[in-house]
Amino acid sequence: MKLSVIVPTANEAPNIEQLVNRVAGACKDIDAEIIFVDDSTDDTPEVIGRVASTAALPVRMIHRTEPEGGLSGAVVEGLQSSSADYCLVMAGDLQHPPELIPVLLAELEGGRHDVALASRYCGPGSSADGLPSLYRRIVSGSASLLTRCLFPSKLRDCSDPLTGFFALRRSTVDYDRLRPGGFKILLEILGRHRLAVSEVPFIFDKRTAGTSKAGVRAGMGFLLQLVQLRIGRAGVFAGVGAVGAVLNLLIMGLLLAAGTHYVFAAVVAAELTIVSNFVMQERLVFGASLPTARSRTTRFLHSFGFNNAEALLRLPVLMVAVETLMINSVVAQGLTLLAAFTVRYLYHSKVVYRPTQPAPAAATMPGVRREPFVPQAQGDPVM
Repeated sequence: MKLSVIVPTANEAPNIEQLVNRVAGACKDIDAEIIFVDDSTDDTPEVIGRVASTAALPVRMIHRTEPEGGLSGAVVEGLQSSSADYCLVMAGDLQHPPELIPVLLAELEGGRHDVALASRYCGPGSSADGLPSLYRRIVSGSASLLTRCLFPSKLRDCSDPLTGFFALRRSTVDYDRLRPGGFKILLEILGRHRLAVSEVPFIFDKRTAGTSKAGVRAGMGFLLQLVQLRIGRAGVFAGVGAVGAVLNLLIMGLLLAAGTHYVFAAVVAAELTIVSNFVMQERLVFGASLPTARSRTTRFLHSFGFNNAEALLRLPVLMVAVETLMINSVVAQGLTLLAAFTVRYLYHSKVVYRPTQPAPAAATMPGVRREPFVPQAQGDPVM
């Protein structure tokens, strides 16, 4: 097969029939299929099944009851389930015009480009007016500008790295390098690969049905993604450690001010920050590793045990620094925390969050149901 059209959906039932018909019309001369990766809680899966039974091209669905990685995770599952030469990603809300599918595909078939994207910001013929307010348009344009400034080399030919409408040569992406999370999967792909990019201007249409999934949570996820791509996982781990270190020193300082002995104050501060660091690193640092890692209880016990052992080893060093070298106890505590950073990161990345098994295929992942649908005009099921 030449092309798989990947459509991540979440409660987009009113748009499905028109979307399938328009994609089928755009792909009438292309050997193509549609793959819905559905995280819906409404009747969208049933609507997809009904529409697919009479569609003019093959339609498949992966319904995820545990949507790991959000929209980006859905796109990655769709890409991994495809065996086509090319994949095209578009939204299920009809804000991406399916009529551009042949244009984007043609950009790749020439062989000079790895990714072809539909841009809202590349001059004549492009527009972001489909965004519902001036505020959203300003935020979108500013986010794109910020992203390009942070990645001037990889995004030098890309005016809209946050678009959700793009096509790629499937063989050019190393899926093991991706850390899907949030909305902006194209940024994840471009940020972790060096790919040749081509742009096609398009007008971002207004949503006609359903509700937007953008919001404060999506914005925070985008900022975290930028940080992870720019400074790497070790950098984010260091940031979490820095927050924990400040909290540690603050707690210790408060206990010392209350008249507590510095050893007891150091122990209490360490225990509280060990727990808070675990909570932060689960969400901010190792979130993409959770589906294949040990259970949360096991991860916590490994992390808690190691950090306590490391804290016990640091305690004699702290005592020598304070009582022999006459270093201020809070300063000494900070120095020991800094020295232990590398060992903590290596242990957590190589042991606590080490995959216990390979990431399973979408068809067999817990919480994922793959449902093939067969157009009446077709013969054998599409599997």
